[in-house]
Amino acid sequence: MKIGVTCHPSTGGSGILATELGLAMADRGHEVHFVTLGHPFRLPEFHARVYNHAVPVITYPLFHQHPCSLALASQIAEVAEEVDIDIWHAHYAIPHAASAILARDTLAADKRFKLVTTLHGTDITLVGADPSFFRITKYSMECSDAVTAVSNWLAEETRREFSLTSPIHTIY
Repeated sequence: MKIGVTCHPSTGGSGILATELGLAMADRGHEVHFVTLGHPFRLPEFHARVYNHAVPVITYPLFHQHPCSLALASQIAEVAEEVDIDIWHAHYAIPHAASAILARDTLAADKRFKLVTTLHGTDITLVGADPSFFRITKYSMECSDAVTAVSNWLAEETRREFSLTSPIHTIY
């Protein structure tokens, strides 16, 4: 299977978990493609069946900040189309799942991947609950083919906060 992964490249828990999961899937024979805004902290320079695709950073005077979510979506779409990704695993609803949904929507029907979104905590309790991100966070979860959470508490809190009717699977 060909699997895409988007995560934070930092030393935080979500980036480490995503990287280790990707490496484990590669060890089981899957082809894993990371698309991130930097080289993931735990990703070795070389690992069989693992590829890292850096998101290009542009500087343009019109943008006060780099439009990373849009650049991420574009890079996800490019990789998905080029290698025929089966499943995309987004770690964090915002910005990763939102970017993956935008990417998927730009692809031809026969190139569209299934999307799994894993919730790690602050993407729901801080960012997602903020009124400026609430609607897009809820939409990102509703448009995912599967949603997982790293704890039962987070799954329940997400269901309550966002009034979701689709299941959230807790995976330890």
